[in-house]
Amino acid sequence: MDFALPGDDDPRRQQVRSWLEAHPEPSPRELAEAGYVAPHWPRPWGLEADPITQLLIDEEIKRAGISRPFNMIGTGWAGPTILHAGSQEQKDRYLMPILTGEEMWCQLFSEPEAGSDLANLSTRAVREGDHYVINGQKIWTSLAHESQLGILLARTDPSAPKHEGISYFICPMDTPGITIRPILDMTGMHSFNEVFLENVRLPASNLVGEENKGWSLAKVTLGNERVSISGRGAIWGQGSTAADLIEVAKSAGGLKDPAMRQRLAKLYIESEILRLIILRTVTAAVKGEQPGPEASVRKLLSDEHGKRLLNLAKDLAGAGGMLANRGPLGTEPGWWDFGFLFTPAITLAGGTAEVQRNILAERVLGLPREVDPDEGVPWSERGRQATTTLNG
Repeated sequence: MDFALPGDDDPRRQQVRSWLEAHPEPSPRELAEAGYVAPHWPRPWGLEADPITQLLIDEEIKRAGISRPFNMIGTGWAGPTILHAGSQEQKDRYLMPILTGEEMWCQLFSEPEAGSDLANLSTRAVREGDHYVINGQKIWTSLAHESQLGILLARTDPSAPKHEGISYFICPMDTPGITIRPILDMTGMHSFNEVFLENVRLPASNLVGEENKGWSLAKVTLGNERVSISGRGAIWGQGSTAADLIEVAKSAGGLKDPAMRQRLAKLYIESEILRLIILRTVTAAVKGEQPGPEASVRKLLSDEHGKRLLNLAKDLAGAGGMLANRGPLGTEPGWWDFGFLFTPAITLAGGTAEVQRNILAERVLGLPREVDPDEGVPWSERGRQATTTLNG
């Protein structure tokens, strides 16, 4: 099977090049209005591009040295969910500012007590007239301090089983009652936050889809998240790749240590497998299909590949790798040093590696689900049972 893309004479490639020649320094809005930020999205926000056309556009934009607007959560997760279940008013209001990067988004899903089981969330949303009143706490909210909007999961029916009674909201981050506190990671950067919601009032028009049907939308979001954060770069699809490390090794005259050479060869093989999986998931997205179990395969492989890649980069720095600001084989630290410190996070976001393995076991291998002792027990009853147990 030939996985090579069409050459320079392909009319689709020529069309993109002509546009880029006419717009050598396109603004984010120009890119978005041309459909080049998310080519597979439906018009008027995208081009309804088939898989090959989308990959050709990506190549030409990269070749021209142009960066798309940064809005990973908006473009990768919030936007596809709004396209899937949002009202026409929500699509008209939110999608174009997502693509232009004019409005940054964050994801208000994880909670301190929920662990890896997102459905254990306890943030409450109570309907009062034409508003919902939200109370709860979220954690590990990336970019909350820089975002104008967030996608929020809250429980609207506490009497329902845990995968039911959850609703999906659009939450403006400047709404009164929202408090954001920074979480500094060991790189010294502030990208994560904890978010407190105290009597936050959201208009009922900010509900996405139907009340109490938010879990199905959360799965849409997480499926797209697992694709969005699992590209070929070492950190959630971004940054250094196996090809970059191979070029570093070539520039240094190769690797004398056979064990290091073997590790580098394995990384190359993994990167090629990921490239083919990416083509498969892109094809599904362009066909209008939501990411399935292959999204978990891609994320699981990508996360572990990224950790192995950055661990090898640090090992190639030799004894100096134990110090900060050292890149492999005498190179500048750049993504290498930062990435090595950040790697503990990449197997957690979007569902831990253990969660991905459970998904694959159930949906691909057909193994039985793990027994949940709380299945079918209302949330209000669980609190009483827990209190009774603690008090003996």
